Amino acid sequence: MTKISTKSSSKTNGKTNSENRVSVTNVHTPGRSTNLDATKYAAMHKALLKALPKRAPGVTQAEMLAGLLPHLPEEHFPGGAKAGWWMKAVQLDLEAKGDVIREMSKPLRWHRK
Repeated sequence: MTKISTKSSSKTNGKTNSENRVSVTNVHTPGRSTNLDATKYAAMHKALLKALPKRAPGVTQAEMLAGLLPHLPEEHFPGGAKAGWWMKAVQLDLEAKGDVIREMSKPLRWHRK
């Protein structure tokens, strides 16, 4: 499970931010992590797990996005704004942690472990 850390004052892109942050990894860049907004991460994580099936063959990226949009809180993703970026960030983090499996098919498909 992803660890959420609270930082009273962190700098992101030169801006000071006092929100809760979560450290995320990327399956394509091992050993590197990035801090993201923990509230948005948690909301996307929950929606993504609802959209992903438990076994193969899984869903395509387009199906994943369409499946999670109804589960996103409007307060964090109004009208689905930025949902694609957040979906990919959480998906890559969960892949790196081994919680999501990428099927090497064409097109690519994902499912929960």
